[in-house]
Amino acid sequence: MECTINWLPTSGMAFSAETGSGHLITMDGAPDGGGRNLAPRPMETVLAGTGACTAYDVVLILQRGRHDVRGCRVKVEADRAEVDPKVFTRIHMHFIVTGHDLPEAAVDRAVRLSHEKYCSASAMLGKTAAMTTSFEIVAA
Repeated sequence: MECTINWLPTSGMAFSAETGSGHLITMDGAPDGGGRNLAPRPMETVLAGTGACTAYDVVLILQRGRHDVRGCRVKVEADRAEVDPKVFTRIHMHFIVTGHDLPEAAVDRAVRLSHEKYCSASAMLGKTAAMTTSFEIVAA
């Protein structure tokens, strides 16, 4: 995997990232740090990527189990350390999984497997942050 990050000096503290797969992401700093609030903060993108990584796993696990999953939303809440480096210290992910006749045990298993075995991002963040999960099932 690779990624190239470029500072956009005319935008204060904004950066563009070109991923190895050819996609662009723009990030910006907070106004109190010279940014102009033009894009998500870099740490917000880390959190968003982690949420997407685990949601991907949950959907794929349920689909492979031949469950009728129709939607998956993850609400992520996190706390960071007060001093540098301001690592994540607590992360809670609440999954809202939509589908038809989804068994609670299957959703629970998918969430656990993602966090215990498959999601690289949450495994890395789990080295500094207390990770917790919860879920709810919404009938489609």
